[in-house]
Amino acid sequence: MSGTAGRRLALVVLQNAPLIAFVVVLVIFASLSDRFLTLGNFTNIVTQSSHIAIMAIGITFVLLTAGIDLSVGAVMYVGVAILALYLGDLPVVVSFPLVALIGLALGAVNGFFVVQMRGLHPFIITLAMLFILRGAALWMTDTRMVFVAEPIMSLGRTSYLGVPWAIWMFAAVFALAWIVLRETPFGRQVYAVGQDPVAAGKAGINVPLVLFAVYCICGLCAALGGLVSIAQVAAASSTFGFQKEFPVIAAAVLGGTSLFGGRGGVIGTVFGAILIQTVENGLVMTNANPYIYPLVTATIIFLAVLIDSQRTRILEAMGRRKIRVEEA
Repeated sequence: MSGTAGRRLALVVLQNAPLIAFVVVLVIFASLSDRFLTLGNFTNIVTQSSHIAIMAIGITFVLLTAGIDLSVGAVMYVGVAILALYLGDLPVVVSFPLVALIGLALGAVNGFFVVQMRGLHPFIITLAMLFILRGAALWMTDTRMVFVAEPIMSLGRTSYLGVPWAIWMFAAVFALAWIVLRETPFGRQVYAVGQDPVAAGKAGINVPLVLFAVYCICGLCAALGGLVSIAQVAAASSTFGFQKEFPVIAAAVLGGTSLFGGRGGVIGTVFGAILIQTVENGLVMTNANPYIYPLVTATIIFLAVLIDSQRTRILEAMGRRKIRVEEA
């Protein structure tokens, strides 16, 4: 097998690694529990993964520009804290949009500093925001558990046409994000900025505006994810949203979105979120030791980064070969 053919085969395997892993996970847990492969359990998996999928969709926009946002878990905690403490008496049709706007505003703060401080990596900026926002939420709640009003809890138990409300919310965010990325000029600009921001700027794309916009979208999705989550659990402790950024980023990267920008999409991101939740669900159903859950999550994150780095290395090698052939 030639070097090029070997790279292409390796690339196909790496690109389909999430699907291969999903099949392996299904086989393993189905053999360990006869309740795993049921329609009810699959519905439960999708419902529980809805908030992760929504947040991962938001962070996909950021990753496509070769950025990162570590503050998503803190954003969802701030939004839920404000909802429980100050907006509980308002109708859901009013309080939910207000929380979404809060998430959008916090994302705008991230976007502003990322654009204005181009010499500082978004990792540092959003890490600082993580601590600032989580500290603010802990101050607002006095580190106590907060509870949402009954209408919100009822919404979390609501189904339409037999489909839980959380799945409808997730489906709406997914559909809108897919249309934006695949069918609009802004979506094409996001990919262009991620592939080469300098070239994108020379082509007339307003790179700072695109960068600002993707962080706004990420903040909005983080707040929406928080709303979906709090509607399901009804209460938020001081650890609400803690370290959520890791499975969210892992879901996007597992689904094929590159940490280096310019490649990926929301379809793979959703699949990655469901895969992560499937693993967690299988561990619960097989009564696995809870102490191994963080180890499994860490392994998934490591594999996601490894797959992305290998995929990028192969694509770059194939690109260099193609350039040399064309130059010859």
